[in-house]
Amino acid sequence: MTDYKATLNLPDTQFPMKAGLPQREPQTLQRWNDLGLYQKLRQIGEGRPKFVLHDGPPYANGSIHIGHAVNKILKDIITRSKTLSGFDAPYVPGWDCHGLPIEHKVETTHGKHLAADKTRELCRAYAGEQIEGQKADFIRLGVLGDWDNPYKTMAFANEAGEIRALAEMVKQGFVFKGLKPVNWCFDCRSALAEAEVEYADKQSPTIDVGFPVEDADKLAAAFGLGALGKTAYVVIWTTTPWTIPANQALNVHPEFEYALVDTGDKLLLLAEELVESCLARYGLQGEVVARAKGEALEQIRFRHPFYERFSPVYLADYVALDAGTGIVHSAPAYGEDDFHSCKRYGMHNDDILNPVQSNGVYAESLPFFGGQFIWKANPAIVDKLAEVGCLLAHEKVNHSYMHCWRHKTPLIYRATAQWFVGMDKQSAQGNSLRERAIAGIGQTAFVPAWGQARLHGMIAGRPDWCISRQRNWGVPIPFFLHKESGELHPRTVELMEAVAQRVEQQGIEAWFQLDAAELLGDEAAQYDKISDTLDVWFDSGTTHWHVLRGSHPLGHDAGPRADLYLEGSDQHRGWFHSSLLTGCAIDGHAPYKALLTHGFVVDENGRKMSKSLGNVVAPQEVNDSLGADILRLWVASSDYSGEMAVSKVILQRSADAYRRIRNTARFLLSNLSGFDPAQHLLPEGEMLALDRWAVDRALLLQREIEEAYDSYRFWNVYQKVHNFCVQELGGFYLDIIKDRQYTTAADSVARRSCQTALFHIAEALVRWIAPILAFTADEIWQYLPGERNESVMLNGWYQGLSELPQGFELNREFWERVMAVKAAVNKELENQRSAKAIGGNLQAEVTVYAEDSLIADLDKLGNELRFVLITSTASLAPLASAPSDAVETEVAGLKLKVVKSAHAKCGRCWHHREDVGSHAAHPEICGRCVDNIEGAGEVRHYA
Repeated sequence: MTDYKATLNLPDTQFPMKAGLPQREPQTLQRWNDLGLYQKLRQIGEGRPKFVLHDGPPYANGSIHIGHAVNKILKDIITRSKTLSGFDAPYVPGWDCHGLPIEHKVETTHGKHLAADKTRELCRAYAGEQIEGQKADFIRLGVLGDWDNPYKTMAFANEAGEIRALAEMVKQGFVFKGLKPVNWCFDCRSALAEAEVEYADKQSPTIDVGFPVEDADKLAAAFGLGALGKTAYVVIWTTTPWTIPANQALNVHPEFEYALVDTGDKLLLLAEELVESCLARYGLQGEVVARAKGEALEQIRFRHPFYERFSPVYLADYVALDAGTGIVHSAPAYGEDDFHSCKRYGMHNDDILNPVQSNGVYAESLPFFGGQFIWKANPAIVDKLAEVGCLLAHEKVNHSYMHCWRHKTPLIYRATAQWFVGMDKQSAQGNSLRERAIAGIGQTAFVPAWGQARLHGMIAGRPDWCISRQRNWGVPIPFFLHKESGELHPRTVELMEAVAQRVEQQGIEAWFQLDAAELLGDEAAQYDKISDTLDVWFDSGTTHWHVLRGSHPLGHDAGPRADLYLEGSDQHRGWFHSSLLTGCAIDGHAPYKALLTHGFVVDENGRKMSKSLGNVVAPQEVNDSLGADILRLWVASSDYSGEMAVSKVILQRSADAYRRIRNTARFLLSNLSGFDPAQHLLPEGEMLALDRWAVDRALLLQREIEEAYDSYRFWNVYQKVHNFCVQELGGFYLDIIKDRQYTTAADSVARRSCQTALFHIAEALVRWIAPILAFTADEIWQYLPGERNESVMLNGWYQGLSELPQGFELNREFWERVMAVKAAVNKELENQRSAKAIGGNLQAEVTVYAEDSLIADLDKLGNELRFVLITSTASLAPLASAPSDAVETEVAGLKLKVVKSAHAKCGRCWHHREDVGSHAAHPEICGRCVDNIEGAGEVRHYA
């Protein structure tokens, strides 16, 4: 038998079928580095419109986790897609370097009693080490960025810039010193920002406490009684017995109805709605003897249960009836609402009792409980209340309670003198920071849209921002306070600039080592140099100032305003939040035009990642086992607007989808063997109809893909590319063209038309996947024929795709109908193969029985219909002539009949044709193949 293999145009490519990503990706990274790819992108970007995605800095502590990988990959997909869209899209990575976790790590390693200067030295070194480790992991993910020149909040220029940002806010009048309850951590020994608070279950004692009346006559009058007749107690309920020693008032709601209840030996004052539940809790019987509105009780005094002082009744709208007694005990040092209520009634800062020290221990001077840690003092306080006859009930309750996100220990509200940014202070322009921030939210685009309402709610209801901390490793608040008046030095802004200049040269250490006389001269003796540091959220929240127009000016927009900030959903209360406040305080608007929020990563069962559960997926392990492109594909395929599920099984599905895309690319490359676009590329007018349709379909898809990238719907990009590879290409076009590609003459129009289409599709496909499958796209780029530059990323979206002209006979609708018919034929052929009626598709002869309109369409393909249906023979007949054994299909007006061909099989093209054996020189092949080998060659018109 003659071997005709050498006469076929068989596919050939060096592009490997096996990806080997874990081994190949590091080589690609080295090539990018040697090439200076990021720098080349900046060069070609000169003069283009800018797109600035400003990096929210990860914290320089610990190895990166899967959440970090999601964040950085999303950012890389965006900057790569914007580059392909014709923007100059730089990416400057950054790190958050100050703050307690690093200081805590240094204290754990080197001891807690280090000198402050030594602590700062070790913190700076530790943060630098952590950055290098994280940087290597981010680069391994394929993230293109200015890795040789990232921004670091601990860089001297950034530390100085942060001081200047604070000075701008001082200048605007938003910064003030005040005594207020703030979130306080005993382990941190510092105030915490809202974003540093998390909630966890805690068991707390609950107590009902009676405060005996002092103004008995006033209480009787309020209830319309001539006299009380027995001792009356106002009853409070609390889960914080430790606050009772600091009680200074009692709160009732002015509109609630309150009852005086006779329980036999005493009267109890309770909210009427809660009388029944309270008496049941106390094990008492009682009768309501009088009622009064809360407003009638204002300023009536009661006595503290065990201290010689009074607790007056104040009216407050925050009192609720969902639990307790309807009366709230007020310890202004330990509650925001309590604090504001007492201040509203004229209480001065000096009058506020604050016996809890920074370590959670009561001051030694506190009677009964001095020197005790507050949580351990709870039982002693309960015992004391029982001893003095004021304890009505004592239980325990499990409830959600605020904890430090670092130490996982319970927090308290604690009034301390701190520096605040005032939310409702009026600026020189006459509007408050809250008003500016809410207006800024309205001018910001949110992806997903629900982020707007979330951030708006947080800003609308948030208290003043406490920006001061009592730590060593942080940017200083460089203020001088007058020793007598406590006022800021009148030249504060000027002095801050002088400090910033020193910090720019020597780092934050310059402030801590500064002798006040260097700046104040003879005035130094009158002023205190404060030692507070800035909240770390101020560090990252002012990067729009000290990075975008400081260390890394990107020359974009007045303000400046980044085009996009992108972080996890927790940053509505974190970086998005602090950046909004500082941007609005300094510039009067948000520092971003759009916010993109992604969800948290969970396992396939919706559980958080946890070492104890054994469900942690480490990006480093994925890189080493599957490759970063698989991780990138998983990120792109996930709807990031909610939780993102990942597991080994889910990643394996991504690997399977990856193989389909890679195999499609390999098919395109292998069938471009011997194709030189400079010589062989056909103009669209000379291409076959099917090839023109394929290019047109790619053009329509490219428009959809560009729109999906622009809308940040990367899962749509993944779905569209994957479906195109599976359906239009793998399930239709590539299947059809194999015969023409392999069997026609090498330089025939039929083959070159096909290769022209494959070339256009490959040029487009490699760009579509480049933002997501960064490594694979780069690899494909190296194997594409024709002259080209060093990287796919140095180009834009492919412009060589052409649209089917208006009025083109075999238009999009035509091929849609053909695809439907082919799908029906495929299904019947599969049935025939399963029934062993035929061996392969080419052993089949099919008759298509259809309605006249469909017959007319299919008839346009003439003899080439058999190549489209991939059968040896394809005949058309009217639907009415269909025999009884013709098979119904899912396509309306279409029946099929498949029979096994009686003709011999061509040894070259494998079609069963009646003329096989009739050619003396080539008895084993059909006439078409003979013509393709020795004659003028087969002519194809459509497919």
